[in-house]
Amino acid sequence: MSYIMVDIESDGPIPGDYSMVSFGAVIVDENLDRTFYGKLKPISRKWIQEALDVSGHTREETLGFDEPKKVMSEFKDWIKTNSKGRPIFISDNNGFDWMFICWYFHHFIEENPFGWTSRRLSDLFCGIEKDTFAKWKHLRKTKHTHNPVDDAMGNAEVLWIMKDKMNLKISLK
Repeated sequence: MSYIMVDIESDGPIPGDYSMVSFGAVIVDENLDRTFYGKLKPISRKWIQEALDVSGHTREETLGFDEPKKVMSEFKDWIKTNSKGRPIFISDNNGFDWMFICWYFHHFIEENPFGWTSRRLSDLFCGIEKDTFAKWKHLRKTKHTHNPVDDAMGNAEVLWIMKDKMNLKISLK
């Protein structure tokens, strides 16, 4: 199994009505050197400026990004090439990130290589600490910038620390 840390940026709260602007992914292993970055053209005429501002892109910039079908196909191929066994989707906020990735996979290429499930980094950490209020973001080495590759990298670093230093029993191949 390969854990793939994912982070997305969007121009609104839900897929379909709004668009995923970009996403980043990192294969979680001791090297953290296999990454994916996708920038997607909007699929809707709607956007919320404050949400788009978080990504650091303008609406005009996003209109020049790649077609979502192309990006999702490339991401599927990257997952197949870079993961061993079943790929496991994990993110900081999987309720949000998963919603967009799953919807885009099914909508544009009619399949999701992650299957039907995802994991949440915070829940794993809280379980290790036996504290649902446990804080973990201080463990990131890569600064949280809202560039989705940076954010996925910081979260992947935390998962690696959980395995390496906190004895999380997890197979990261």
